[in-house]
Amino acid sequence: MKDFHTLEDFDFKDKTVLLRVDINCPLDKETLEIINDSRIRRIIPTVRELMGKRAKVVILAHQSRKGKWDFTPLDQHSKRLARHLNHDVIYVDDVMGDDAKNAIKNLEPGNVLLLGNVRALDLETAKIDMEGHSKSELVTELAPLIDYYVCDAFGAAHRSQCSLVGFAPKVPSASGRLMAKELFALSAIFDNPRRPSVFILGGAKFGDASDMIDHVLGSGMADTVILVGLAGNAFLLARGVDIGAASEKVLQDELTEENLNAAKRILSKYGQRILLPVDVAVERDGKRVSVLVGDLPSEEPALDIGDASIEKFRKVLLSSKTCFMSGPAGMYEKAGFEDGTYEIMSAMIQSGAQSVIGGGHTVGAADKFDFTDRFSYVSTGGGALETFLLGEPLPVVEALRHSFKNL
Repeated sequence: MKDFHTLEDFDFKDKTVLLRVDINCPLDKETLEIINDSRIRRIIPTVRELMGKRAKVVILAHQSRKGKWDFTPLDQHSKRLARHLNHDVIYVDDVMGDDAKNAIKNLEPGNVLLLGNVRALDLETAKIDMEGHSKSELVTELAPLIDYYVCDAFGAAHRSQCSLVGFAPKVPSASGRLMAKELFALSAIFDNPRRPSVFILGGAKFGDASDMIDHVLGSGMADTVILVGLAGNAFLLARGVDIGAASEKVLQDELTEENLNAAKRILSKYGQRILLPVDVAVERDGKRVSVLVGDLPSEEPALDIGDASIEKFRKVLLSSKTCFMSGPAGMYEKAGFEDGTYEIMSAMIQSGAQSVIGGGHTVGAADKFDFTDRFSYVSTGGGALETFLLGEPLPVVEALRHSFKNL
């Protein structure tokens, strides 16, 4: 039995709906143009359904956060959204000022308005709870102008931020189609996974990897964990392998004694259930070269797992019945170093297993290889997905449950 409202629970005709989405997109560092709009495409069913129900759709979203190079207005997001909807989208670069409020009041049924980057407001990311956020200026200014709040931002569901949790205590609230689909699909796959269940963890961060590995192996969600990317390199280091100064430098932001000790404990606790690379790929004289772990250190940084690791991991994945990947195996954007990510994804698909991928860069790689539609499920979540897999509460879901019980 569901414990939060979904779109069929309300009559949206002629009503103003505030729709919070996650369309935070990867941008080109030189041009600041969107290079992958998969998150925009994933919210289209919810937006179209609300338009079809003759709702006045007001969208709140973010792009990155203050201080980051990819913190930008949402004008190009509005153009992408309009293209995928095949319908005009009004854009106002304002969140709760007069321009935003007037645009909301003037919006016609069946039309769409996108407001400015909500993270331009310091109150959005204030470290307070749901009740505190519900009393913020954003909610007090916008709540009187709306009839319903819908959250379809699964990718940000792990964050207790104002536009994500502040409206639910004040306005009847529901999950969008993407949010509901994510929660139901992930529960169906991971609550009772078909075995053997294999998790591949990679990407650029490894600070949280130890907690994730401990939970998925300890709970039985996974039988085996394969570590690739910087996580793989970090755990090789924790195992006592000298990966070289160049590879260590890439890890330095998270190369703390606490993280290394946690990795050592996890390796000791789970032993052979954690699979590490047996070689890495480096760039030497402009070419991809595989270097065995026993031949490290290398002067060049590891940019991918090596050919022997690819073969080893493919064999494990081809015999799996459930497989999940979060984070690429290497620098897949660089020619010659997409092999690890490509071959792992290919094996997941070929296995016929319940195959799931998640996280922005992982989905971006799948798009590049034209694999996206061949997985059993593609999640928009990165941090939200990790929080879900760790069995921890998602603040946005808790807010929707609160609304379900109280409004």
